[in-house]
Amino acid sequence: MASLSSSKYSDSLIVVGISFCTAFLCEGISWILIYRTSSYKSLKSSIDKASKKLETMKTTSASSSSTNPSSTGPKKSSKTKKIDRVESSLKESSRDLSLSKFKSGAVVAVVLFVVFGLLNSLFEGKPVAKLPFSPVGFVQKMSHRGLSGDDPTDCSMAFLYFLCSISIRTNLQKFLGFAPPRGAASTGLFPMPDPKTN
Repeated sequence: MASLSSSKYSDSLIVVGISFCTAFLCEGISWILIYRTSSYKSLKSSIDKASKKLETMKTTSASSSSTNPSSTGPKKSSKTKKIDRVESSLKESSRDLSLSKFKSGAVVAVVLFVVFGLLNSLFEGKPVAKLPFSPVGFVQKMSHRGLSGDDPTDCSMAFLYFLCSISIRTNLQKFLGFAPPRGAASTGLFPMPDPKTN
C-alpha cells in the first residue's frame, strides 16, 4: 500500500523537486552575474536611500500642508522641486537596475526553457497530480492542457511547474535578500502611471 501511495505522488514530487533545484540554479546564476557586482550593490543602496528620503520629504510636506494650509509660494515650490529631483533620481536608478538584470535574465530564460523541455518530454500527456477540486473554465484549460481524458482534477506537468516556479523563486529571492528594492517597485522595474500626467 505504501509503495502504491509513493508511486501515486512520485511524479508530482519529481516536478516540485526539479522546480526547487531550478530556482536555486537560477538564483545562483543571477548572483554570479548580478547580485555580487559592485554596480548592483551601489544601485540598490542608492535606490534604498532615495526611497527613504522621498518618503520622509513627502511626509514632511504633507504634515506642513495640513498644519499650515496657506503655505504657498516660493517655499512650497522649492519643496516640490526637491521632491521631483529625488523622484527623477529614483526612477533613473531603478531603470539602470532593471537594465542590469537583462544580462542574467537571458541566461535564466535559457535554463528554464531547457528544464521545461526536459520535463515536457518526460511527462507529455501524463497527469502528474490530482487537484482537490474541479477548477473553473480558464484555469482548467491551463491545468488540463495536453492531457487526454475528461477528468478535470487531473493536473498537467506544465501547470504544476508554473505554480512551483512562481512561488518557490519569489520566496527564495526574499529569503536570500535578492528581492527588488522597495523603492524600485513603483518606478523603473514595475512602471506605474505618473499621476501628474493625468
